[in-house]
Amino acid sequence: MTAINRRRFVRGALSTALAGPLLAHPALVKLGRAADFSGQTLRFMIINPHAGSVDPLSAAFAELTGAEVESVSVPYDQITAQSTLDVMSGTNDMDVFEYWYVDKEALVRDGILADITDRIAADPEIDPDDFLGSLYDTYTLVNGRRYGLPYDGDTHVLFFNRTILERNGVEPPATWDDYTQVAKAITEAEGNGGVHGALLMGKQFPIIIGSSYANRLGGFGGNFLDADGNPALATDAGIAAAQAMLDAAPWAVPTPLETEFGNSIPVFLSGGAAMIEFWTDLGTWSQDPGQSQIVDEWGVVPMPVGGGNTVNRPALNAGFGFGVSSGSGNQDMAWEFVRMAASKEFHTRVLTDNTTGVDPTRRSALPAYRDFAPLQADAVEQAIGNAFSWPTKPESPELMQVLADELGAMLAGDKTAEQAMQDADNAWQDILG
Repeated sequence: MTAINRRRFVRGALSTALAGPLLAHPALVKLGRAADFSGQTLRFMIINPHAGSVDPLSAAFAELTGAEVESVSVPYDQITAQSTLDVMSGTNDMDVFEYWYVDKEALVRDGILADITDRIAADPEIDPDDFLGSLYDTYTLVNGRRYGLPYDGDTHVLFFNRTILERNGVEPPATWDDYTQVAKAITEAEGNGGVHGALLMGKQFPIIIGSSYANRLGGFGGNFLDADGNPALATDAGIAAAQAMLDAAPWAVPTPLETEFGNSIPVFLSGGAAMIEFWTDLGTWSQDPGQSQIVDEWGVVPMPVGGGNTVNRPALNAGFGFGVSSGSGNQDMAWEFVRMAASKEFHTRVLTDNTTGVDPTRRSALPAYRDFAPLQADAVEQAIGNAFSWPTKPESPELMQVLADELGAMLAGDKTAEQAMQDADNAWQDILG
C-alpha cells in the first residue's frame, strides 16, 4: 500500500443542480444550521462501489455548512487498510472514513475510529430505533460505545432471469439443492451458447467469497460462531454450506474464482446468467433500460434453505457505515458529516437514486423505497430485517481472510468441503485462542 496524498483527491461536485433537491428537505436545512464551517475543508474516504454517492454527499454538506468537500474512493477490499494507514502513519488526511462493519472492532482496537457515543446520545435526530433489524448495534457498537452510524444496509437476495427459467421449464429454487439442479439444467442446455445457470462469486476477497458462503451457511441454519463465541465452521451446517458452493461451481459462469462484484453485474444484466445472489440494488439496475437488457424479465426471491432448516436466514453481507477519524483535525465538522449522511432525509435521497450503491438502513425510508423499487421491495425488507451478522471481533479481518483462502482452495479443487472447513475451523481456534 502507498500512502494517500492530496494529489489523489477527487474534488466533490458542488453544483446548484445537485444541491437544490437536497435542500428541499427541511430536516437537512436544520442540520446545516447547527454549525458553520465556511472556509474549512472536509475530507472523506469512500469505497468505489459507492462512488455515485460522492456528489450528493459533497453537495449537501457544502451547501449546509459552507465547507469545501474533498473525497477519495478506494477499492472495497482496501478500505480498512487505507483508513488504518492514514491514521497510523500520522498523515491524517481524512476526517471521515467509510468502514465495513465486520472490521469495526479492529479499527477501534487500532485507534482509527473516534468514539462518538456522547454525540449520538445528545442528538435526538439520530433516532436509533428507526434503523432496520440489527443494523444499529451491529454496525456501530463496540464494548458499549458507538463508533459510527450506518450508511448502506447490505444483504443478498436471489435474483433470477424469468425468461431463461421459463425457457428451460424450471422454477426459482426454494432450496440449495434446487438451486444446483436449476443451474445444472440451464448450463447443460444453453452453456455452449453463452448462457449459464448461475453466477457464483468466488473471488478470494472475504467480502465476496465470504458472502457466497454466508448465504448458504444461513440457509442450512448455521452460524460462523456458536453461542459461546467458538468457531462453528466444521459443523454439519458449515460443511454443507461449503459443499453447496462446490456443487454449484461446475454450472456457474466460468470461472467462479475470478467472479466478483464488478464483473458479475454486466453478465447478469446482459442475460448471460439465470441466477445470481447479489446485493439488493441489482434490482434497480436490472430495471434501468440505460444499462440493462433484461428489463421486465427478472425476478427476486429470498435466499434458499437447506438440510433440515426451513427458515430463510439471509446474512448481512458487506454493509458500511461512516465514522469520524481519530486523526481528524476537526472532529466537530467530521461528526456533522456523519450525522448528515445517516439522517432520515438524506438516506431517502440516496436510497432512491440507483447510482449511489446504497441499500436500506432506515424504516422511515421504506415507503419511498417501495415506490422506487416495487418489484424487489418485499424481498429486500424481509432480508434486511432478519439478517444475521458476520463476526465483528478485533480478529475478524484475519478470520475472514482465512475462510476466504480455504474456500478458494476448495473451489480450486485442492481440498474437499470437509477438509477446507475443518482447516478453517482449526485456524480460527488458533487465532481466537
